[in-house]
Amino acid sequence: MKLALSWLTVLPIRVDAVDGVAARRAISWAPVVGLLLGAFAAGVLELLAISDISALVAGFLVVGVVALVSRGMHVDGLADVADGLGCYGPPERALKVMKDGGAGPFGVVTLIVVLGAQAAALPQAHWGTVLLAFAVSRAAFGICCLRGVPAARPEGLGALVAGTQHPAVIAGTWVVLAVAAVPLGVRAVVAVVVAALLVWLLVRHTVRRFGGITGDVLGAAAELALLVVLVVSG
Repeated sequence: MKLALSWLTVLPIRVDAVDGVAARRAISWAPVVGLLLGAFAAGVLELLAISDISALVAGFLVVGVVALVSRGMHVDGLADVADGLGCYGPPERALKVMKDGGAGPFGVVTLIVVLGAQAAALPQAHWGTVLLAFAVSRAAFGICCLRGVPAARPEGLGALVAGTQHPAVIAGTWVVLAVAAVPLGVRAVVAVVVAALLVWLLVRHTVRRFGGITGDVLGAAAELALLVVLVVSG
């Protein structure tokens, strides 16, 4: 849990050693960190609702604040994956584009669409839906790291966590999320299922395109899952 908080938030938590076992457990704890981030986002939304500010502006502010407290890694990953998938050439070229550090046209457009849609959907969502959406978004990491999913590079976060998650653990996590969505209505349950399916399709496509996953793929999966739950849940 300490490692998960260290990776996924700006909290000044010191972690001395990181090995494969710690990385595997951190990915398993990621949905709990997502739940905490969801509670934070819901709280900020409630505070902004008190002020005389438009719902859309409030949504953008929450998206921005969450990006800050999560180090902006997922947003960066979303842009990099979009640019990598949008370029031509072999996997080596796509990985080079992703590692470049800048945001190309595909990345910019993807950020505008995804973050804009999140900002529009957040103020309309029930607080329970916000909690669910953030928990699901971080649970997406588990699908990215299922056993049998390779790393695209021999170094980096992807190499550390790729293939570390047992299918039974991931299935159990998503069943719990689907059950937790029941009080929010049928659409929320459907949203969880759709999010899991789309994340899995993203992973399969990135493995074909890049030869495996990278840390950027985890970030893109999280942002995709967050958007799906917020939009489908209505």
